[in-house]
Amino acid sequence: MSRRHLAVTACHDAVVLPYAAYLRAYEPLSAFAEADSRRWAAYAASAGRPRRASALAAEQADSLRRAMAFTPLPAPERESSHAYVRWSEGVTYVCPWQTRLRSWLALTRLRSAAPSLTKAAFSADHTEAAVRDFARWRSQESSPRVYIQANTWSVPFAWFVPFAPDERWLVLGTPGEPGAGGRTTAAGTRTLVYATAMAQARTRVAKALGVIRRARGLPAATALGGDPGAMAAELKEVGAWLEEFHPHSLVELDYGGLVHLLDDSALCADQSVAEVSAAVSAVSAGEIEFATAMCQRFTRRWRALEALEQAS
Repeated sequence: MSRRHLAVTACHDAVVLPYAAYLRAYEPLSAFAEADSRRWAAYAASAGRPRRASALAAEQADSLRRAMAFTPLPAPERESSHAYVRWSEGVTYVCPWQTRLRSWLALTRLRSAAPSLTKAAFSADHTEAAVRDFARWRSQESSPRVYIQANTWSVPFAWFVPFAPDERWLVLGTPGEPGAGGRTTAAGTRTLVYATAMAQARTRVAKALGVIRRARGLPAATALGGDPGAMAAELKEVGAWLEEFHPHSLVELDYGGLVHLLDDSALCADQSVAEVSAAVSAVSAGEIEFATAMCQRFTRRWRALEALEQAS
């Protein structure tokens, strides 16, 4: 909704992706109500739906059209009918875009964090209408489940924990004319994704949370860098989010537009999941020096990307 949430633009008919990463939950068709299951099955088989390589760009193009309208709208009038689709061992999994719900939630955060920016971005009438629509929707839902989490300019430590190093999928592609240092922001096939089974994700998060909780107050806690209490809170939040979905779901970490801030060699060398996993295991084993080294490598990489936000 702000520049950080809608960092998209149009340039020679290309969509520039926001510098954001995404954590997505994909549920099997069997997890949905019968009517929704049939609808998503037909959608997954449709030749006209956005394919994997272009789905993120298509989602951002929708946001761009809304933001660039004569009167910008804080949220679409209807919920999106699109979803990300995955297949595994003959099972179809879908992750609904939920564009309207996510826009409502972003508007709520923006109004709280930057009310003056909200007033500058949207008319008071449209903002209040969106707030009323969201309140009406909430009154009919026990608790909104958000299938997609987003984070700008970096990937939180806790987001790497659900995955294993061998669950990595890297496609370098040739996404257009690179800028300085081989970087480019044009949408293309360039992708870095991790995907795993929900059961594996929950187990890894629970194990890491236990390690950090046991290490709190001990010298081993400092090896992970940062505040162990805050790290435990982040892991607890991720674990609670994972529990909202069907136990046979899939979980995906997508570097999204962040891949265009890194050149090919940097992407190939990025082993953040392996470093986080090794650090947590080392803390558990009391190997403080090794844990510290892994965390320092991880921290240097992501602080360098976060610094680009201040330079932009």
